[in-house]
Amino acid sequence: MSAPVPSSPAVSSPAASSPVVSSPVVSSPVVSTQWLADHLGSDNLVVLDATVFALAPSSTEAGAAGPRYLSGRDDYLTKGHIPGAVFADLFDVFSDPAGDYDFSRPSAELFEAAAASVGIDNGTTVVVYDAVVGQWAARIWWLFRSFGYDDVAVLDGGLTKWHAETRPFATGGTRPRNAGGFVAKPRPELWVDKSFVESIVAGKADAALVCSLPPAEFAGTAGSRPRAGHIPGSISLPAGALVDPATNAFLRGDRLTATIAPAVAAVGSSGHLVTYCGGGIAAAASALALVRAGNEHVSIYDGSLNEWAADASAPLSAPGR
Repeated sequence: MSAPVPSSPAVSSPAASSPVVSSPVVSSPVVSTQWLADHLGSDNLVVLDATVFALAPSSTEAGAAGPRYLSGRDDYLTKGHIPGAVFADLFDVFSDPAGDYDFSRPSAELFEAAAASVGIDNGTTVVVYDAVVGQWAARIWWLFRSFGYDDVAVLDGGLTKWHAETRPFATGGTRPRNAGGFVAKPRPELWVDKSFVESIVAGKADAALVCSLPPAEFAGTAGSRPRAGHIPGSISLPAGALVDPATNAFLRGDRLTATIAPAVAAVGSSGHLVTYCGGGIAAAASALALVRAGNEHVSIYDGSLNEWAADASAPLSAPGR
């Protein structure tokens, strides 16, 4: 499941041959591998590896509430990462470990501590990546955005594209830089709760639901939750469909416009799009795509189907069954 590692030798420093320069500022939610290569070693730049792997439940786990997950930390340490990257733990650091579901969003206080733990303060430029299709990196990006911080971008193509271009990589851990405190400024409008989703389903709220599950899970023919399918009225926008399968780079231009068109067409006069998935992770990939395409009123239903499907009275549509 991990990205292939090229045969070039590992390095142990982010920019051993380059002088430290002033911190760059990102101007969009996504930066290219070339942009990051050009700025590695910049003062106040922090690169985060947010990789998590999803594991299909074993046959003995039928009926389990969603897939199990494996931290990407071991791959980060032993198989390689972008030089200078710090591992961002989405299990217990950038999520609330006491939350009702896996990867529940943290409080402002927990997030402030999480940001500081990886060397980030309010003067830091952050680039985040993962080794899959960008959904985990997008989740970190969305968390920063929802806590009022915008100098953050996702690496286009992530570790897969970085390796394919035979760019330098390092093994072992990276000690976070010393940073001052991070101060969160929450933007609660970037999240919605179950009651708001219920109001959308009932036709009382002017917003469109966007489901980021794989197509088979959307149709209700796959998945391990006790109740299958999607929230009625949802538009399908799978996270995996938002990248070029040949390069892992994010879709752009006409390809992106065509892919998100059904979701955009479903929205009402409010322009409000609400993304969800199983647990708010793939939903962040769809949210990133929608924001990149110029949609400004986007929120994530953090509880997603982990919460919705657990309520026997909450309706689900499973057209494939």
